[in-house]
Amino acid sequence: MAARWRKVAAGGVAAAAGAALAVNLFAGENSVEKPFSVAYAEPNKRVKRPLPPRAEQIKSLQSGEIYDVLIIGGGATGAGCALDATTRGLKTALVEADDFASGTSSRSTKLIHGGVRYLQKAIMQFDVEQYRMVKEALHERANMLSVAPHLTHPLPIMLPVYRWWQVPYYWFGIKMYDLVAGDRNVKSSYYLSKKNALELFPMIKGDKLCGAIVYYDGQQDDARMNLAIALTATRHGATVANHVSVQKLYKTDNKLSGARLKDELTGKEWDIKAKTIVNATGPFTDSIRKMDNPEVKEICCPSSGVHIVLPGYYSPDQMGLLDPSTSDGRVIFFLPWQRQTIAGTTDLPCKITHNPKPTEDEIMFILQEVKNYLNPDVEVRRGDVLSAWSGIRPLVSDPNKGDTQSLARNHIVHVSQSGLVTIAGGKWTTYRAMASEAIDATVQAGNLTPLHKECQTDGFLIEGAHGWTPTMYIRLVQDFGLECEVAQHLAKSYGDRAFAVAKMAALTGKRWPIIGRKIHPEFPYIDAEVRYGVREYACTAIDMIARRLRLAFLNVQAAQEALPGIIDIMAEELKWSNEEKKRQEKEASEFLQNEMGQMVNRASKDKLPINLTKDEINTYIKRFQIIDKDRKGYVSINDIRRGLKNYGEEVPGEELHEILREIDTNMNGQVELDEYLQMMSAIKSGHVAYSRFAKMAEMEEEQHEKDKLKKTISVERSGGGL
Repeated sequence: MAARWRKVAAGGVAAAAGAALAVNLFAGENSVEKPFSVAYAEPNKRVKRPLPPRAEQIKSLQSGEIYDVLIIGGGATGAGCALDATTRGLKTALVEADDFASGTSSRSTKLIHGGVRYLQKAIMQFDVEQYRMVKEALHERANMLSVAPHLTHPLPIMLPVYRWWQVPYYWFGIKMYDLVAGDRNVKSSYYLSKKNALELFPMIKGDKLCGAIVYYDGQQDDARMNLAIALTATRHGATVANHVSVQKLYKTDNKLSGARLKDELTGKEWDIKAKTIVNATGPFTDSIRKMDNPEVKEICCPSSGVHIVLPGYYSPDQMGLLDPSTSDGRVIFFLPWQRQTIAGTTDLPCKITHNPKPTEDEIMFILQEVKNYLNPDVEVRRGDVLSAWSGIRPLVSDPNKGDTQSLARNHIVHVSQSGLVTIAGGKWTTYRAMASEAIDATVQAGNLTPLHKECQTDGFLIEGAHGWTPTMYIRLVQDFGLECEVAQHLAKSYGDRAFAVAKMAALTGKRWPIIGRKIHPEFPYIDAEVRYGVREYACTAIDMIARRLRLAFLNVQAAQEALPGIIDIMAEELKWSNEEKKRQEKEASEFLQNEMGQMVNRASKDKLPINLTKDEINTYIKRFQIIDKDRKGYVSINDIRRGLKNYGEEVPGEELHEILREIDTNMNGQVELDEYLQMMSAIKSGHVAYSRFAKMAEMEEEQHEKDKLKKTISVERSGGGL
């Protein structure tokens, strides 16, 4: 009992310290805080400039004109820098070696947040720097929710409490989070009793639950937000090009004056002149810094963060969950996202790579932590992992300080002797503030004379936001004859540009919906999005399935199944040859296998010991032999086709191959008995949730038994008949 009272006392001390910190800091900050911008209340004027095709963007980069700013990196920070620079009136170019958001910016937790845990440290350690970092992030959270309402939304997050003394402790901490946000707060936090907590989140463990605290943060579609920022920049005059890499930097009188660029799609190289250069390459920060100065010390300390996607039934539609202290002290989020559930993240040192891969250990760690918070009715199965990915956090040490060993808690802006402006660190939520600081430093380093000296992007509406309303999707249904779910998806993904997407949709040939052919029956993505995605600078099948559509992140198997149809549409738009289509399919399949968790999902199933009983093994051998009618010793794709046809299912060839691939572990185009037994063992243990082949085998056995029974019943015993 004494120990409990000591914890309550500690909470009281923390509360007092926090209150004192807040009073002291609010007194100083509120006096200088800018008033609520009028741009939040009045929408910006929508720019009518059409998106120039990529070929035109490349032509502009090759024109020989001198740019005020060349930005290297098309992630959130780089795109933010491009928008900031061009809206100040600077002649701006941005190049990205891969695709917009192809790195860390598409592999986040999808949260727009101030950082609850940073605020806890600020209070407990009386740390002013941490407090200011949270304050800035909360301002940026409000800005993102305001300038891109179609791509963002407030999300309530539940913090379940299992010790009574933690109720006031967490309640105070979350209320401080509201207080620091001030008039930028999303919605006020509140306490829930055990009964109400279980009503709102019935999946959580009810045993020993004392209650819960619910607070609000924002959620976004990170890759589409990144893309929308880049598109907004180009609508306002910036030249932006993906799949264009920097080969080397040029200097004149020891000052940067340009770069050598390469179009990764064609192999063509050329020079570009620029007065200043911004390095916004995230984990690859040091590679650009070494182009500037090969002797420079590395500042990036990469860390891998893995996320997994589970079926939507693991969480309520509109309530997330926060585990504030996992078994190893990390924080795990468990959030609804695009009708599925996202869980993560891990935090392990890693090597810098363009192709980070999730590992089985990291996936199992997340599943175990999720299991600790869910009630026994929810069986957390390895086979329910629909997709898994790894993102590299670019943690950095500050080169502006003598001690480069300690990691910066916030972002850093550094200007080299030759004028290279490096912006690194930070987080997604603060991309705009980071960009503002970087362009301020760029203007100073290059003695530039922008039309607007101050940053213009606070409250600046992003692509798609101008005409968006929460009920806009109804017009899409009524005016175009789209399915309601598809219309809602288009409105949320494209905002007021959804009408341009809908105009490209093909007729379905049905009474309803009239237009909009789905590219996969389980998801609301339609054919028109692929065509529009090409206009949004999607150049490869990977660009499309991962970042224009989010299918690869939501369900890797569904992405694989939809891939041929997507490639066919892209081939029409981009005039691909048959050889190019095959190359695109191969590269996209490798991406899904290695970076989206398909291979690690398969490997987890394959290494399982067969845990079947003797009776179960005999049953499955019997089913296998029924399908293998010719007694070949294996099941071919023709056997699968015949089995499905018996039940009136005419399955397309590509889908037949998908059914085969889910069980054909040695990739030889046929199913052996040991592969079938391994699959059934994986289903029994929960490492595989469902198999169409296993279901077909079960139905084949049922039909076989019915046929046998008919043969053994004579006409007389059956009642005769005329």
